[in-house]
Amino acid sequence: MNLTLSRPAVLRTIGFCALWVALSSHDPADLAAGVVAAGAAAWASLRLLPPSASRVQLLALTQLALRFLHQSVVAGLDVARRALDPRLPLHTGLVIYPVGLAPGPARHTFTSVMSLLPGTVPTGSHNDKTLIIHCLDVEQPVAAQLATEEALFVRVIGEAPRNG
Repeated sequence: MNLTLSRPAVLRTIGFCALWVALSSHDPADLAAGVVAAGAAAWASLRLLPPSASRVQLLALTQLALRFLHQSVVAGLDVARRALDPRLPLHTGLVIYPVGLAPGPARHTFTSVMSLLPGTVPTGSHNDKTLIIHCLDVEQPVAAQLATEEALFVRVIGEAPRNG
C-alpha cells in the first residue's frame, strides 16, 4: 500500500492530531508524542479502513442529523408519556421492514442509527431483503418512517439502494 501524502492520509492525521490535543493536557512537551501517535493512528486507519470512492454528503448528513434530533425528541416524549400513563398504552410487536441496503457495513450503520431512535429496535433480519423491527406501537407508520430515514441515510453515504 502506497502511503504517500494523499488527501485521506493528511486529513486523518490532522483529525488524530486534533483528537490528541483535545484529550491531552495541552503541554507543548507532549506535542511530539501526539504527532507520532497521530501518524501511527492514521497509518493504522488507512490499513484497516482504506479510503473508498464514496463520499459523505455534508448537506444530507446535516439533514439526517437534524431529522434524527427531532425524531429523538418527539419519540422520547412519546415513550415517556406511555411509560408514565397508568393505562400504559403500548401496542408492542414486530414489524417487517423491506430494507433497500444490501447486507454489509452500510446496512449495519443504518440499523445502528435506527436503534438509537426511541421505540424501535432492530432485532434481526428475516432474509437479505428485510429487517425485523421491535416497536412499542405497531399501529404507528413505522415502516414509512424507517423508509424516510433510510432514504436520507442513503443520500448521506452516496450509495444507491439495491433494486428489488
